[in-house]
Amino acid sequence: MEYRRLGRAGVRVSEIGLGSWLTFGGGIEEKQARACVKRALDSGINFFDTADVYNRGEAEEALARMLKGVRRQELVLATKCFWPMSDDPNDRGLSRKHIFESVHNSLKRLRTDYLDLMQCHRYDPQVEMDEVVRAMDDLVRQGKTLYWGVSEWPAEKIREACELCRRSGAALPVSEQPEYSIAARRVETNGVQAACAELGVGMVVWSPLKQGVLSGKYSGGKLPKQSRGASRKMNGYWGKLHENKALLEKVDALRPIAERHKITLSQLAIAWLLGRPAVSSVIIGASRPSQVDENVGAVEARLTAEDLAEIDRLFPAGEHP
Repeated sequence: MEYRRLGRAGVRVSEIGLGSWLTFGGGIEEKQARACVKRALDSGINFFDTADVYNRGEAEEALARMLKGVRRQELVLATKCFWPMSDDPNDRGLSRKHIFESVHNSLKRLRTDYLDLMQCHRYDPQVEMDEVVRAMDDLVRQGKTLYWGVSEWPAEKIREACELCRRSGAALPVSEQPEYSIAARRVETNGVQAACAELGVGMVVWSPLKQGVLSGKYSGGKLPKQSRGASRKMNGYWGKLHENKALLEKVDALRPIAERHKITLSQLAIAWLLGRPAVSSVIIGASRPSQVDENVGAVEARLTAEDLAEIDRLFPAGEHP
């Protein structure tokens, strides 16, 4: 495993991170999840990403149980807040009240004294930027979180937050968590990647396999019984993405590239991401330890200029299935 700085921050995160969306606390049995976490740790993964809203806190609690006994300094724990956690009108968004209460609730569920990274799960147009920045800066100064970042924020809002932090002397955001994959390249055309590269904000990207589609498991429209596409609990936002014939055909066209390097399609997709500008870590989801092994194997792959050109031809940056 190799480690990269998280944007401008001094902390180093594993090139592969383990996420818990759709899996921990409900998507898979805890025995399976525990095996995945153990394999991740054995593989050198130190970056674990979750969120309060994942299974309404269950993912954080499950992760805490599975990391019990691991030395805290060996972990980089990241969580998020924004989405509603109850019907209470203040139990959502990025108000100072909700950010503070979310952090304290996450600390309890994760059974830790501090977070390494607290992320604003979405931009909140109903809250002034200075309120968000000050709330995060106060939490950093209090030692409740060491760093803060954002997720799926527009480029202009990332820039606005950084500029406000510089003017006021507040702690700067160090990360952005966008969806990014060979089949989802919006960050390259909407200014997010460029802003992150310019500002020293590290991208910790999610859905690197586009909900498993880039693994090739749905080739020909098949739906394996153990796949996410066949699971009501883990199907995500793109319920019938595996039925997109044109997308599946383009994924199959990637096979010759993977075969040249003697790697799997999943490893090809992750290796491609690790070569993109501003990427600090690629967050994988896993329901079996073998998936962790396969994905971690991507860190050794090196793609050529010819490979990259062929990928660009099949999946132009402007497209988004």
